[in-house]
Amino acid sequence: MYCYDYPRPSVTVDIVLLTDVFPHPKVLLIRRKTPPFKHLWALPGGFLEMDETLEESALRELNEETNISDVELTQVGTFGHPDRDPRGRVITIAYVGIINSEQQKAVAGSDAVEVAWFSTLELPQLAFDHSEIIEKALEGLK
Repeated sequence: MYCYDYPRPSVTVDIVLLTDVFPHPKVLLIRRKTPPFKHLWALPGGFLEMDETLEESALRELNEETNISDVELTQVGTFGHPDRDPRGRVITIAYVGIINSEQQKAVAGSDAVEVAWFSTLELPQLAFDHSEIIEKALEGLK
């Protein structure tokens, strides 16, 4: 067992899943089932497991929370403001994917009370720094 002099952060993944309707796609959000930010809308995502790659984690979390699978994901960036998560020091790696929303039906699962598509022009109040992540994903598509 290793012992470290410094605290270690947790790592999460978040997925910005967009419809293929441009220039104003919709984004898939989940309503959180548990604290923090219980009942607020958020991107699908969660904590990295020790035995998986970042992309495997993103695909797993997307499937667990929305029942959507077989999506090509591209890394958007890393978000690590010290206060982004009230549970502690959490760094997230964000991914973006684009699908035809008619191809796969989103169903709430695991940490989600419900799932819904929202216009990227009219987003609800979001948990964590998810509005910033969505903005960065949209900038990358321009």
